[in-house]
Amino acid sequence: MPTYILGRPSRHLPELTDEVRRGKPLRITEYGEEILHRPCRPVTEYGTARWGGLIDDMFTTMWIAEGCGLAANQVDVDAQLFVYDLTDEYGDRHVGHAFNPWIETAPALVGIQRGTEGCLSVPGANAPLDRPARATLHAYDVDGRPFTLESTGYFARCLIHETQHLGGTVYVDHLSPSVRAQTLAQSADRRPSVLEHRASRENQLAAVRCTR
Repeated sequence: MPTYILGRPSRHLPELTDEVRRGKPLRITEYGEEILHRPCRPVTEYGTARWGGLIDDMFTTMWIAEGCGLAANQVDVDAQLFVYDLTDEYGDRHVGHAFNPWIETAPALVGIQRGTEGCLSVPGANAPLDRPARATLHAYDVDGRPFTLESTGYFARCLIHETQHLGGTVYVDHLSPSVRAQTLAQSADRRPSVLEHRASRENQLAAVRCTR
C-alpha cells in the first residue's frame, strides 16, 4: 500500500503511528457547540514545540474515533489546523496535517463526485453530499513551510470537509433543512453506542501502550 506524508512518498506506516502512540485522547466537540460554527483563528507562530503535542493528541483522538480527518475546533481548539489519515479508493494511504489551509476547486471543470459523508462531531450519522471530484489544498506544515496537495475522490472530499470545518461549516450545513433534521435525529439515536465504541477503542489503545 503506497503511503504519502504531506503528499510525499514515504515508508510504510503501521496502523498505530508514533503520533497515535504519543498523544492523549481529547473530547470531540459536537454539532451545536459554538466553536464549530465560526471561523477559527489563523496560526501566526509555527514550530514543533508549540504544536507537536496537539498534533499528536489529534491523531490519537482521530484513531480512537475511527475518523479520517479531524479539525482543531473539533477538539475545542481555536486554530486553523487539521490532521488526516486515510486510505483512498486506490489503496493509497495519505497522512499529514495542515495549518491555515485553503482549497481550490472548480466543479464545472473537474466534475462532481457522488457519495455520502459523515463527521465525528455528528456521531453515528451520514448523508448524501456531492463534492468536487478534485481539489487543490494550499497550507503550511508544523514548521511554517508552505506546501500544495493535489487530491481526487475520497481524499479530496476529506480535505474539503476539514478545511470547511475551520471556516465554521459542518457538512450538515450543506443539507436541505429536512435532510439535516433527519441526519441530526439519526445522530441523536446512535450517539450512545458510538461513544461506547470510542471508549472501548480508548481502552484498547491504553492496553497496547501498557505492553510496550
